[in-house]
Amino acid sequence: MKQEIYIENLKCGGCAATIRKGVQEIEGVDTVTVDVEKSLITVNATIENLQNVKRKLSKLGYPEVGDKNTVLHKAKSFVSCATGKMSK
Repeated sequence: MKQEIYIENLKCGGCAATIRKGVQEIEGVDTVTVDVEKSLITVNATIENLQNVKRKLSKLGYPEVGDKNTVLHKAKSFVSCATGKMSK
């Protein structure tokens, strides 16, 4: 089932690469697309796996819009962004 998640701290293609790689590691997630301009993640996953996806995004520094966006999230997103740029 296709699910959309709007997230915080998404800045560039490096962020998108890290998000795609991290979310695709979750069992039961088939596809992941990232729209940097809209800060939108679209995943093909079950409702049960959606919570795992949201937790993974938060751990990477990209919490869902409406959740807490702490300094730690922002710092993690910078590291995730840099990692994604190096692995592109």
